[in-house]
Amino acid sequence: MAPTLPDTPCYLNGEYLPVSEAKVSALDRGFIFGDGIYDVAPVYGGRLFRFDEHMARLDRGLAKIRIPNPHTREQWLERCRRLVATLMAQKGTPDQVVYIQVTRGPAPRDHVMPESIVPTVFMMTNPMKPPTAEQRHHGVACVTARDFRWERGDIKSTSLLGNVLARQVSADHGALETIMFRDGFLTEASGSNVWVVHEGALLGPPKSEHVLEGIRVDLLRELCEDCGIAYNLRPIPEADVRSADEVLITSATKEVLPVTKIDGEAVGHGALRGKPGPVYGRLYEAYQRAKQTMSI
Repeated sequence: MAPTLPDTPCYLNGEYLPVSEAKVSALDRGFIFGDGIYDVAPVYGGRLFRFDEHMARLDRGLAKIRIPNPHTREQWLERCRRLVATLMAQKGTPDQVVYIQVTRGPAPRDHVMPESIVPTVFMMTNPMKPPTAEQRHHGVACVTARDFRWERGDIKSTSLLGNVLARQVSADHGALETIMFRDGFLTEASGSNVWVVHEGALLGPPKSEHVLEGIRVDLLRELCEDCGIAYNLRPIPEADVRSADEVLITSATKEVLPVTKIDGEAVGHGALRGKPGPVYGRLYEAYQRAKQTMSI
């Protein structure tokens, strides 16, 4: 039985309507080639979190694949706020997730990028589904896999088949995420950035074409500065992940979440083995404070 499509609000090429009624051309290059960019911005208490950072990443992604940004910051903000307000009025949900997608637009099928076509702009918002209290208290399980996706992980493209296949690996094993390694070094998870804690310091992979520049990369740097936690981006061998004191994952919906089991083995050492650690606890509390001051 096919899933029922939601009736939540969306925006498509100048029109606001229920997402279940939205339709695009079968020749849209986003449908044919996955030729587009997307972003996901969280909303807390009806206010957009780190909105300018999300817009900057959207703009960078569009530039990388040669699609002109169809809207100004103010136009994006107005459309996001209207969708958020509509969902709040419909369902009374102040915490939401706004999805934004821009494709190159409809054109006769040809691999070469056509010129002078109008991009397709699609936006929708849905209620936030945050991690459960149990996941935060006990941590989550992840599995690992070779990073078999394409080379341009820095582009937040709608071409997500590699991520879909990676995420299915964890779903098949009853885990939350798939942590990936390329040539023996940590890249990211199928839908999250990955962090390790060694001797009290938070470490993440360096920015590269293989890793998406998650909004929380700079956010965690700021939170670490506030909390007095050492922070460094450097190549992280797989062995360092498996021997870490703590492992964390971050994303727009997960915020910051402790990983307490990898491939069936408990993370950490001593009394904290298999349990969320102190660096996670401090960053989680700092993240909650940031939600009050970094939203518009």
